[in-house]
Amino acid sequence: MAKIRGIILLIQFSITVAITVCAMYLFRNHTHKVIKIWMNLQIKFLGIKIQTQGTLDESCDLVLMNHQSLLDIIIVEYLHNRDLAWVAKKEISDLFFFGHIIKAPRMISIDRENKAGIIHLFKEVKDRLDKGRPIAMFPEGTRSDGTKMLKFKAGAKMVANKYKLKVQPVLIFNTRNIVDSKKLEATPGLVKVIYLDPVQADKTTSWFEDTEENMKTLFEEEIKKYDS
Repeated sequence: MAKIRGIILLIQFSITVAITVCAMYLFRNHTHKVIKIWMNLQIKFLGIKIQTQGTLDESCDLVLMNHQSLLDIIIVEYLHNRDLAWVAKKEISDLFFFGHIIKAPRMISIDRENKAGIIHLFKEVKDRLDKGRPIAMFPEGTRSDGTKMLKFKAGAKMVANKYKLKVQPVLIFNTRNIVDSKKLEATPGLVKVIYLDPVQADKTTSWFEDTEENMKTLFEEEIKKYDS
């Protein structure tokens, strides 16, 4: 059944992404509204219930999350009211047609193989911040298997320190069990989101390493509940 739902999701996703991309280009000044409509549709279609813990501080200009599924982006976009600028790898924006899901809403695409990538990242981040858009990043750099968190990459730390950003750490649970794009499986379920206390980035402190440790510790404590 999960496989059938996964195939149906793929078909639905392909059609609605195409419509959403076209709508974003047609209504260039309202891309965030278009995205919100699409995200609400996905939550209803997937039969997802969301449980939150802690407080989302929308005054933060950087959101850091663990990453295990495409669903992570849908969940955060659904919950967050500001126009997030997601940082994505260039391979996604280079995809035929579907890459426009990054280009149309002016997300940030980076080439991790290019040594000048960090300079490009700084420039793009400043542009979005100047436009009042918070930055959203997965510090692990790639998806985990959902049972553990991966070591954080330095990019998020460098961005936050350079622009002295207020950071909201967020933990997301069970999204991989609901949507596993690698296995092409989907099933309804409960997603738990934990908002950790915001932290101020400061290059003179160990805020990034402390945040990584806090997120991993809480993740490990929480994931045990799913195993029991």
